[in-house]
Amino acid sequence: MAGPAERMRRMRERRRSWGMRELRLVVPDARLATVRRRIARQVARLKPASERDALAWIESVSEFDEHEAR
Repeated sequence: MAGPAERMRRMRERRRSWGMRELRLVVPDARLATVRRRIARQVARLKPASERDALAWIESVSEFDEHEAR
């Protein structure tokens, strides 16, 4: 039987042959109080008007808006 490293190599090769690519994300750990405080400070500095503009733009270019669903 192949070892774990060999099985992973084969799985990656199989996925590549399907046109897929592995992607790894590193994100802040929201379980940590220090991270939650940092996020809270950043959110407090957001400007509501700018955020509304950004959300309006995202909705206007989204493939999943209500007009596409019909």
